[in-house]
Amino acid sequence: MSYMSVSFTHKNTDIFLREKLSFSNEVKKREILRLIGSNSAIKECFVLSTCNRVEIFAFVDNFEVASKFVVQAISKVSGVEFDELESRADIYEDYGAIHHLFSVAASLDSLVVGETQIVGQLKDAYKFALENGNLGDEIKKAIAKALKCAAEIRNKTEISKNPISVSSVAVSMAKEKLGSLENVEAVVIGAGEMSELACKHLLTHGAKVTILNRNLQNAKNLACNLGDEVKFDSLEKLKSYINKFSLIFSATGATGAIITDDLIESVDFKRYFFDIAVPRDIELSDSDDIEVYAVDDLEDIVKRNLILREEQARIAYGIVGSSTSEFFKEIKTQACTPIVKALRQRAREVSANELDKAIKKGYLKNSDKEEARKLIHQVFKAFLHTPSVNLKNLDDKNEIDSATSAVLDIFGLNEIYESFVKEDKTKETELENEI
Repeated sequence: MSYMSVSFTHKNTDIFLREKLSFSNEVKKREILRLIGSNSAIKECFVLSTCNRVEIFAFVDNFEVASKFVVQAISKVSGVEFDELESRADIYEDYGAIHHLFSVAASLDSLVVGETQIVGQLKDAYKFALENGNLGDEIKKAIAKALKCAAEIRNKTEISKNPISVSSVAVSMAKEKLGSLENVEAVVIGAGEMSELACKHLLTHGAKVTILNRNLQNAKNLACNLGDEVKFDSLEKLKSYINKFSLIFSATGATGAIITDDLIESVDFKRYFFDIAVPRDIELSDSDDIEVYAVDDLEDIVKRNLILREEQARIAYGIVGSSTSEFFKEIKTQACTPIVKALRQRAREVSANELDKAIKKGYLKNSDKEEARKLIHQVFKAFLHTPSVNLKNLDDKNEIDSATSAVLDIFGLNEIYESFVKEDKTKETELENEI
């Protein structure tokens, strides 16, 4: 059994391919989870789909079979040829998969290193897979550790200081283009998280913001949360707005473009459109009067961000490496702990029974019971030390499972063992509720 990650990001795909791979709505996410989960080699899985990445993370019993099947499943749902996907995918196994997961959670693998949205997106992906019955104990443990790792990095480094997101980078580029955003009229299309972030950064730079959304109530709610100065309107008036104002940000959940050539009218001012949605919201022919920037066009600002945060990223990667090693040590310990506890519990029960018999038959005085109990305890402690250490030193979980099964059968410890397993699961449930 091993962990596995199949990853498509801004590092190995362009925005055109990521659009096709995007699982941006619940129907598509549920379908890919159902399809992946139908393979007997894949025991647990979840899908993380954002504007810059599609990640399938799984716990499998046959890595080769599972990794190939996941790529085939993505090909089937997206319509992209298997060979192209296989050649582009970054596929990780066990240590590499966990290291990658932790790096993603800490935003070290993001287009904008240090952005803070990814933790919420990871939690949402986890909860969605949990609600749909695709998760078990192994991925739950991995996610819990990933979130702890991300929190440690935020606390011990400045990598998320002055948080940067794709939305904030887009606003920064708009400021560079216009020189200042003070009192500039900006239109933000959509009322989701990306749109909200864009609005907040625009307001910080002094822009005047109008939100357009298909659901007018959602636009109104967002506008109210942002302040009285923020306006809102219906998406039905999109054509009027994009031909009236020079600064447009679009981040809807539409499955296709909402701003196309047929909506554009000739105006006497320069326009800047920032498409921060995946799939893209904007598909326009080249024009000298309109500059369109998509996610991949933010690379220059992103590179500057990387240079500024390089030292902090080095520290953060050190924490990821340590957390990954700790995680696998914890897994081994957790796998061995119930059987070691069961052995010691049986030893205590047997020694207590035999001690009572010895006193009852007069082999020992009752006054010597406590000293005798301490002696027996030390004997069993010394006797069980070597098998306990050997169990914990087993490198492979399959070896641990085989050894555990043998010990359970030889010593008849099944009932005691299950009670300790149940105890550990209760602790894991408490941890799960914190996510």
